[in-house]
Amino acid sequence: MRLLACLSALILFACSEAPAGSAQQAGERTLPDGAERAVFAAGCFWCGDSDFARLDGVIETVSGYTGGHVDYPEYRQVVNGNTGHVEAVEVIYDPAAISYDQLLHFYWRNVDPFDGRGQFCDRGPMYAPFIFTGNEAEREAAQRSAREVEERFGREVAVGIRDAERFWPAEDYHQNYASENPVAYQRYRLGCRRDERLRQIWGEEAGG
Repeated sequence: MRLLACLSALILFACSEAPAGSAQQAGERTLPDGAERAVFAAGCFWCGDSDFARLDGVIETVSGYTGGHVDYPEYRQVVNGNTGHVEAVEVIYDPAAISYDQLLHFYWRNVDPFDGRGQFCDRGPMYAPFIFTGNEAEREAAQRSAREVEERFGREVAVGIRDAERFWPAEDYHQNYASENPVAYQRYRLGCRRDERLRQIWGEEAGG
C-alpha cells in the first residue's frame, strides 16, 4: 500500500491505493468522424475526467500525463515530480454539439485560476493548471478566455497556456475513476474541498 500525493492543509489523502503499472502507450488515436480533441490540466485528473465527461457533446475523456520530458511516464514518477509532466485530461468532443469556447468556459469554472502551484489540496508542479492548445485558433481562444477571467476578477490568472505536447494516457486504474470507484472518489473530492473553493471563487457558476 502506498500513500500518494493528494494533500490538504490538515489531512493526507490517498489519490490511489491501486497497484503500480505502466502508462499506456501514447500515440495519435483515430478519432470518430468529425470529432476533435482538447487537453486541460486542472489538478487531480480524476476530477477533470469526471467533470468533462458529464458534458453533452463530449464523446470520451482520458486521464493522462503531458508536458514533461519522460517517455512512458508512470504515476509514481509523475507525482514525485521527476518527469516534468502534469496530470491532465484529454477531451474528445463533437464540435457540432459543443464548441471549444464552451469547453474553455467550463474549464475555468472547474479550476482555481489564481493558484499556479497546484490545485486545491493537490500541491506541486504536477498538479499545476494548464490549457494545452493544438493550433493557433485554440491558442487565441484560450488567451482571450484568460483575459476575460482577469478582467472579471481584476487580477492575473495563474493558469498556463502552452502548445500541446505528446499525451500519455495514465494507467488503466486511473481511467473513469469517479464512476468505477464512486465512494473513494467522493471521499477524496469532499476532503480536498474542491467544490468549496470553486464556490468561493465562482459562486453559482461553480462547476459550470
